[in-house]
Amino acid sequence: MEDSNLRIPGPVPLPKDTLEIMSRQMINHRGLEYAMMLEEMSSNLKSVLMTKSDVYFITASGTGAMESAIVNTTSPGDNILSISIGWFGQRFGDISDAYGCKTTRLEFESGEPADPEKIKKELLKNNNYKAVLITHNESSSGVRNPLKEICEVIKDNSNALILVDAVSSAAGTRISTDAWGIDIVATASQKSWIAPPGIAMISFSEKAWKAYKSSSSPKYYYDVKQYKDYLEIGQPPFTPALTTMFALQNSLNRMIEDGIENIFEKHSEIAKFTRTKANDIGLQILPKEEFASDTVTAIKLPENIDGKKLVNDIKDNYNIVLGGGQQKLAGKIVRIGHMGWIEKKDIEDAINALKETLNKKN
Repeated sequence: MEDSNLRIPGPVPLPKDTLEIMSRQMINHRGLEYAMMLEEMSSNLKSVLMTKSDVYFITASGTGAMESAIVNTTSPGDNILSISIGWFGQRFGDISDAYGCKTTRLEFESGEPADPEKIKKELLKNNNYKAVLITHNESSSGVRNPLKEICEVIKDNSNALILVDAVSSAAGTRISTDAWGIDIVATASQKSWIAPPGIAMISFSEKAWKAYKSSSSPKYYYDVKQYKDYLEIGQPPFTPALTTMFALQNSLNRMIEDGIENIFEKHSEIAKFTRTKANDIGLQILPKEEFASDTVTAIKLPENIDGKKLVNDIKDNYNIVLGGGQQKLAGKIVRIGHMGWIEKKDIEDAINALKETLNKKN
Protein backbone atom coordinates (compact mmCIF):
# COMPACT_ATOMS: atom_id res chain seq x y z
CA MET A 1 0.00 0.00 0.00
CA GLU A 2 1.29 3.43 -0.93
CA ASP A 3 2.11 5.66 2.03
CA SER A 4 -0.40 8.44 2.50
CA ASN A 5 0.61 12.08 2.76
CA LEU A 6 -0.03 12.52 6.47
CA ARG A 7 -0.94 16.13 7.14
CA ILE A 8 -2.59 15.86 10.53
CA PRO A 9 -1.22 17.70 13.59
CA GLY A 10 0.62 14.63 14.83
CA PRO A 11 1.83 12.00 14.61
CA VAL A 12 4.02 13.39 11.88
CA PRO A 13 5.47 11.54 8.88
CA LEU A 14 9.05 10.43 9.36
CA PRO A 15 12.00 10.69 6.95
CA LYS A 16 13.65 7.55 5.63
CA ASP A 17 16.77 7.88 7.77
CA THR A 18 14.65 8.05 10.92
CA LEU A 19 12.78 4.92 9.91
CA GLU A 20 16.10 3.17 9.33
CA ILE A 21 17.41 4.24 12.73
CA MET A 22 14.30 2.77 14.33
CA SER A 23 15.07 -0.62 12.79
CA ARG A 24 18.38 -0.98 14.63
CA GLN A 25 18.85 -3.71 17.22
CA MET A 26 17.78 -3.17 20.84
CA ILE A 27 20.35 -2.24 23.50
CA ASN A 28 20.63 -2.77 27.25
CA HIS A 29 18.79 0.12 28.88
CA ARG A 30 20.83 -0.54 32.03
CA GLY A 31 24.13 -0.36 30.19
CA LEU A 32 26.74 2.24 29.29
CA GLU A 33 25.47 2.81 25.72
CA TYR A 34 22.04 3.87 26.97
CA ALA A 35 23.59 6.04 29.70
CA MET A 36 25.64 7.94 27.13
CA MET A 37 22.59 8.35 24.89
CA LEU A 38 20.46 9.62 27.78
CA GLU A 39 23.08 12.15 28.83
CA GLU A 40 23.36 13.51 25.30
CA MET A 41 19.59 13.66 24.81
CA SER A 42 19.04 15.42 28.13
CA SER A 43 21.59 18.10 27.27
CA ASN A 44 20.06 18.67 23.84
CA LEU A 45 16.51 18.77 25.19
CA LYS A 46 17.53 21.47 27.67
CA SER A 47 18.92 23.51 24.77
CA VAL A 48 15.73 23.25 22.71
CA LEU A 49 13.52 24.13 25.69
CA MET A 50 15.93 26.89 26.72
CA THR A 51 16.26 25.74 30.30
CA LYS A 52 18.86 24.77 32.87
CA SER A 53 16.25 22.87 34.86
CA ASP A 54 15.94 19.12 35.07
CA VAL A 55 14.43 17.33 32.06
CA TYR A 56 13.09 13.79 31.88
CA PHE A 57 12.01 11.27 29.27
CA ILE A 58 8.95 9.17 30.11
CA THR A 59 7.59 6.32 28.02
CA ALA A 60 4.07 7.67 27.53
CA SER A 61 1.96 9.89 25.30
CA GLY A 62 1.78 13.64 25.66
CA THR A 63 -1.10 13.22 28.08
CA GLY A 64 1.31 11.30 30.31
CA ALA A 65 3.53 14.39 30.43
CA MET A 66 0.52 16.53 31.36
CA GLU A 67 -0.48 14.09 34.08
CA SER A 68 3.10 14.09 35.38
CA ALA A 69 2.90 17.86 35.74
CA ILE A 70 -0.20 17.57 37.91
CA VAL A 71 0.64 14.58 40.12
CA ASN A 72 4.13 15.78 41.02
CA THR A 73 3.23 19.30 42.11
CA THR A 74 -0.32 19.26 43.52
CA SER A 75 -2.37 17.64 46.25
CA PRO A 76 -6.07 16.82 46.46
CA GLY A 77 -7.95 19.96 47.46
CA ASP A 78 -5.44 22.38 45.93
CA ASN A 79 -6.92 25.32 44.05
CA ILE A 80 -5.95 25.09 40.39
CA LEU A 81 -6.70 27.55 37.59
CA SER A 82 -7.16 25.80 34.26
CA ILE A 83 -7.10 28.08 31.23
CA SER A 84 -8.76 26.50 28.22
CA ILE A 85 -9.14 27.58 24.60
CA GLY A 86 -10.15 24.18 23.29
CA TRP A 87 -10.10 20.40 23.50
CA PHE A 88 -6.64 19.95 24.99
CA GLY A 89 -7.02 22.78 27.46
CA GLN A 90 -10.11 21.02 28.74
CA ARG A 91 -8.13 17.79 29.06
CA PHE A 92 -5.55 19.48 31.28
CA GLY A 93 -8.37 20.58 33.57
CA ASP A 94 -9.86 17.08 33.51
CA ILE A 95 -6.57 15.65 34.80
CA SER A 96 -6.62 18.17 37.62
CA ASP A 97 -10.15 17.08 38.50
CA ALA A 98 -9.16 13.42 38.41
CA TYR A 99 -6.58 13.98 41.13
CA GLY A 100 -8.99 15.74 43.45
CA CYS A 101 -7.92 19.32 42.88
CA LYS A 102 -10.43 22.15 43.09
CA THR A 103 -10.25 23.21 39.47
CA THR A 104 -11.49 26.62 38.37
CA ARG A 105 -11.92 26.72 34.61
CA LEU A 106 -11.37 29.94 32.71
CA GLU A 107 -12.59 29.14 29.21
CA PHE A 108 -12.34 31.07 25.95
CA GLU A 109 -14.09 30.51 22.63
CA SER A 110 -12.61 28.03 20.19
CA GLY A 111 -10.45 29.94 17.73
CA GLU A 112 -9.67 32.65 20.28
CA PRO A 113 -6.54 32.95 22.44
CA ALA A 114 -6.63 33.35 26.19
CA ASP A 115 -6.86 37.00 27.28
CA PRO A 116 -4.06 37.90 29.75
CA GLU A 117 -6.22 40.65 31.29
CA LYS A 118 -9.01 38.21 32.14
CA ILE A 119 -6.43 35.86 33.63
CA LYS A 120 -5.11 38.75 35.72
CA LYS A 121 -8.60 39.55 37.02
CA GLU A 122 -9.12 35.93 38.04
CA LEU A 123 -5.76 35.80 39.83
CA LEU A 124 -6.51 39.00 41.72
CA LYS A 125 -9.93 37.67 42.71
CA ASN A 126 -8.37 34.48 44.09
CA ASN A 127 -4.76 34.69 45.26
CA ASN A 128 -4.72 31.12 46.52
CA TYR A 129 -4.05 29.20 43.31
CA LYS A 130 -1.39 26.51 43.65
CA ALA A 131 -0.90 26.22 39.88
CA VAL A 132 -2.09 27.60 36.56
CA LEU A 133 -2.54 25.19 33.67
CA ILE A 134 -2.13 26.57 30.16
CA THR A 135 -1.97 25.02 26.71
CA HIS A 136 0.59 26.84 24.60
CA ASN A 137 -0.65 25.68 21.22
CA GLU A 138 -4.24 24.44 20.91
CA SER A 139 -3.99 22.07 17.99
CA SER A 140 -7.76 21.56 17.88
CA SER A 141 -8.24 25.15 16.70
CA GLY A 142 -4.85 26.21 15.36
CA VAL A 143 -4.40 28.90 18.01
CA ARG A 144 -1.09 29.75 19.67
CA ASN A 145 -1.59 31.39 23.04
CA PRO A 146 0.51 34.46 23.94
CA LEU A 147 2.47 32.37 26.41
CA LYS A 148 5.12 34.92 27.34
CA GLU A 149 2.48 37.53 28.21
CA ILE A 150 0.40 35.00 30.12
CA CYS A 151 3.43 33.91 32.14
CA GLU A 152 4.20 37.53 33.00
CA VAL A 153 0.66 38.06 34.27
CA ILE A 154 0.80 34.90 36.39
CA LYS A 155 4.18 35.79 37.91
CA ASP A 156 3.19 39.41 38.60
CA ASN A 157 -0.12 38.58 40.24
CA SER A 158 0.36 35.26 42.03
CA ASN A 159 2.81 32.73 43.39
CA ALA A 160 1.23 29.94 41.35
CA LEU A 161 3.21 27.33 39.51
CA ILE A 162 3.09 27.65 35.72
CA LEU A 163 2.40 24.27 34.11
CA VAL A 164 2.43 24.33 30.31
CA ASP A 165 1.09 21.81 27.83
CA ALA A 166 3.49 22.29 24.93
CA VAL A 167 2.79 18.97 23.25
CA SER A 168 2.04 20.52 19.85
CA SER A 169 4.35 23.55 20.08
CA ALA A 170 7.70 22.56 21.57
CA ALA A 171 10.49 22.20 18.98
CA GLY A 172 8.35 24.09 16.47
CA THR A 173 7.82 27.32 18.37
CA ARG A 174 10.02 29.22 20.79
CA ILE A 175 9.53 28.39 24.46
CA SER A 176 11.96 30.32 26.67
CA THR A 177 11.30 28.13 29.69
CA ASP A 178 13.61 29.81 32.19
CA ALA A 179 13.25 33.37 30.93
CA TRP A 180 9.46 33.16 31.02
CA GLY A 181 9.38 31.52 34.43
CA ILE A 182 7.73 28.26 33.38
CA ASP A 183 7.89 25.53 36.01
CA ILE A 184 6.96 22.53 33.88
CA VAL A 185 6.90 22.16 30.12
CA ALA A 186 5.13 18.99 28.96
CA THR A 187 5.65 17.74 25.43
CA ALA A 188 5.85 14.53 23.37
CA SER A 189 7.89 12.90 20.64
CA GLN A 190 5.31 12.54 17.84
CA LYS A 191 5.01 16.24 16.98
CA SER A 192 7.71 18.72 15.93
CA TRP A 193 10.40 16.44 17.36
CA ILE A 194 10.14 14.23 14.23
CA ALA A 195 9.86 10.93 16.05
CA PRO A 196 7.12 8.33 16.48
CA PRO A 197 4.70 8.38 19.43
CA GLY A 198 5.89 6.89 22.68
CA ILE A 199 8.08 9.33 24.60
CA ALA A 200 6.79 12.15 26.79
CA MET A 201 9.21 14.84 27.97
CA ILE A 202 9.02 17.30 30.84
CA SER A 203 11.16 20.05 32.29
CA PHE A 204 11.03 20.49 36.06
CA SER A 205 12.07 23.72 37.80
CA GLU A 206 13.40 24.27 41.31
CA LYS A 207 10.04 25.74 42.27
CA ALA A 208 8.36 22.60 40.95
CA TRP A 209 10.68 20.49 43.13
CA LYS A 210 9.63 22.49 46.19
CA ALA A 211 6.03 21.77 45.32
CA TYR A 212 6.90 18.10 44.84
CA LYS A 213 8.02 17.84 48.47
CA SER A 214 4.55 18.79 49.72
CA SER A 215 2.56 16.98 47.01
CA SER A 216 0.37 14.16 48.29
CA SER A 217 -1.19 13.15 44.97
CA PRO A 218 -0.90 9.38 44.41
CA LYS A 219 1.85 8.51 41.95
CA TYR A 220 4.16 5.71 41.01
CA TYR A 221 4.91 5.37 37.30
CA TYR A 222 4.79 9.16 36.89
CA ASP A 223 6.71 9.90 40.11
CA VAL A 224 9.38 12.29 38.85
CA LYS A 225 11.68 11.47 41.79
CA GLN A 226 12.19 8.02 40.30
CA TYR A 227 13.25 9.56 37.00
CA LYS A 228 15.62 11.92 38.80
CA ASP A 229 17.22 9.15 40.87
CA TYR A 230 17.69 6.85 37.89
CA LEU A 231 18.98 9.65 35.65
CA GLU A 232 21.85 10.07 38.11
CA ILE A 233 22.99 6.54 37.27
CA GLY A 234 22.23 6.89 33.54
CA GLN A 235 19.14 4.72 33.49
CA PRO A 236 15.36 4.95 33.15
CA PRO A 237 13.25 3.75 36.08
CA PHE A 238 11.19 1.60 33.72
CA THR A 239 11.79 -0.05 30.35
CA PRO A 240 11.80 2.73 27.73
CA ALA A 241 10.42 2.70 24.19
CA LEU A 242 13.88 2.20 22.72
CA THR A 243 12.96 2.57 19.05
CA THR A 244 11.39 5.95 19.76
CA MET A 245 14.38 6.98 21.85
CA PHE A 246 16.70 6.13 18.94
CA ALA A 247 14.64 8.32 16.61
CA LEU A 248 14.39 11.13 19.14
CA GLN A 249 18.13 11.09 19.77
CA ASN A 250 18.71 11.54 16.05
CA SER A 251 16.20 14.38 15.83
CA LEU A 252 17.62 16.22 18.83
CA ASN A 253 21.12 15.98 17.40
CA ARG A 254 19.88 17.34 14.08
CA MET A 255 18.10 20.23 15.77
CA ILE A 256 21.27 21.29 17.54
CA GLU A 257 23.28 20.96 14.32
CA ASP A 258 20.76 22.91 12.24
CA GLY A 259 20.30 25.60 14.89
CA ILE A 260 17.20 25.97 17.02
CA GLU A 261 16.45 29.47 15.75
CA ASN A 262 16.55 28.21 12.16
CA ILE A 263 14.04 25.50 13.02
CA PHE A 264 11.66 28.00 14.60
CA GLU A 265 11.98 30.25 11.57
CA LYS A 266 11.28 27.40 9.17
CA HIS A 267 8.10 26.50 11.05
CA SER A 268 7.00 30.13 11.00
CA GLU A 269 7.63 30.46 7.26
CA ILE A 270 5.75 27.31 6.30
CA ALA A 271 2.86 28.29 8.57
CA LYS A 272 2.56 31.63 6.76
CA PHE A 273 2.83 29.82 3.43
CA THR A 274 -0.04 27.53 4.43
CA ARG A 275 -2.28 30.40 5.48
CA THR A 276 -1.53 32.30 2.28
CA LYS A 277 -2.32 29.28 0.11
CA ALA A 278 -5.62 28.76 1.93
CA ASN A 279 -6.53 32.42 1.47
CA ASP A 280 -5.63 32.18 -2.23
CA ILE A 281 -8.37 29.58 -2.79
CA GLY A 282 -10.94 31.76 -1.00
CA LEU A 283 -10.85 30.21 2.46
CA GLN A 284 -10.39 31.92 5.82
CA ILE A 285 -8.16 30.92 8.71
CA LEU A 286 -9.98 30.35 12.00
CA PRO A 287 -7.80 32.41 14.38
CA LYS A 288 -6.48 35.91 13.87
CA GLU A 289 -3.11 36.08 12.14
CA GLU A 290 -1.19 37.15 15.25
CA PHE A 291 -2.40 34.11 17.17
CA ALA A 292 -2.19 31.54 14.38
CA SER A 293 -0.16 28.44 15.17
CA ASP A 294 3.21 27.74 13.57
CA THR A 295 2.58 23.98 13.68
CA VAL A 296 -1.04 23.50 12.55
CA THR A 297 -3.43 25.65 10.51
CA ALA A 298 -7.18 25.52 11.09
CA ILE A 299 -9.14 26.50 7.97
CA LYS A 300 -12.83 27.47 8.01
CA LEU A 301 -15.08 25.68 5.55
CA PRO A 302 -18.12 27.07 3.70
CA GLU A 303 -21.35 26.50 5.66
CA ASN A 304 -22.73 24.11 3.03
CA ILE A 305 -19.74 21.76 3.31
CA ASP A 306 -19.68 18.67 5.51
CA GLY A 307 -16.14 18.75 6.85
CA LYS A 308 -16.13 15.10 7.91
CA LYS A 309 -17.06 13.94 4.41
CA LEU A 310 -14.60 16.38 2.87
CA VAL A 311 -11.69 14.90 4.84
CA ASN A 312 -12.73 11.38 3.82
CA ASP A 313 -13.06 12.36 0.13
CA ILE A 314 -9.59 13.92 0.10
CA LYS A 315 -8.13 10.77 1.64
CA ASP A 316 -9.93 8.51 -0.85
CA ASN A 317 -9.18 10.56 -3.97
CA TYR A 318 -5.77 12.08 -3.25
CA ASN A 319 -4.30 9.86 -0.51
CA ILE A 320 -3.78 12.94 1.65
CA VAL A 321 -4.85 12.79 5.28
CA LEU A 322 -6.05 16.09 6.77
CA GLY A 323 -7.32 16.67 10.29
CA GLY A 324 -10.97 17.40 10.92
CA GLY A 325 -12.58 19.60 13.55
CA GLN A 326 -13.24 18.49 17.13
CA GLN A 327 -16.14 19.19 19.49
CA LYS A 328 -17.85 22.48 18.50
CA LEU A 329 -15.65 22.69 15.41
CA ALA A 330 -16.48 19.20 14.13
CA GLY A 331 -17.42 19.38 10.46
CA LYS A 332 -16.69 23.12 10.32
CA ILE A 333 -12.94 23.22 9.77
CA VAL A 334 -10.05 21.23 8.35
CA ARG A 335 -6.63 21.25 9.93
CA ILE A 336 -3.32 20.97 8.13
CA GLY A 337 -0.34 19.97 10.23
CA HIS A 338 3.00 21.48 9.24
CA MET A 339 5.33 20.50 12.04
CA GLY A 340 8.58 18.61 11.81
CA TRP A 341 9.64 17.10 8.48
CA ILE A 342 7.58 19.15 6.05
CA GLU A 343 8.21 21.04 2.81
CA LYS A 344 6.16 23.55 0.85
CA LYS A 345 5.40 20.94 -1.81
CA ASP A 346 3.53 18.90 0.82
CA ILE A 347 1.41 21.94 1.65
CA GLU A 348 0.74 22.73 -2.00
CA ASP A 349 -0.48 19.18 -2.58
CA ALA A 350 -2.81 19.39 0.41
CA ILE A 351 -4.25 22.77 -0.57
CA ASN A 352 -4.72 21.71 -4.19
CA ALA A 353 -6.58 18.60 -3.06
CA LEU A 354 -8.74 20.74 -0.80
CA LYS A 355 -9.46 23.20 -3.62
CA GLU A 356 -10.36 20.53 -6.17
CA THR A 357 -12.59 18.67 -3.72
CA LEU A 358 -14.45 21.85 -2.79
CA ASN A 359 -14.91 22.73 -6.46
CA LYS A 360 -16.55 19.35 -7.10
CA LYS A 361 -19.06 20.03 -4.34
CA ASN A 362 -20.08 23.49 -5.58
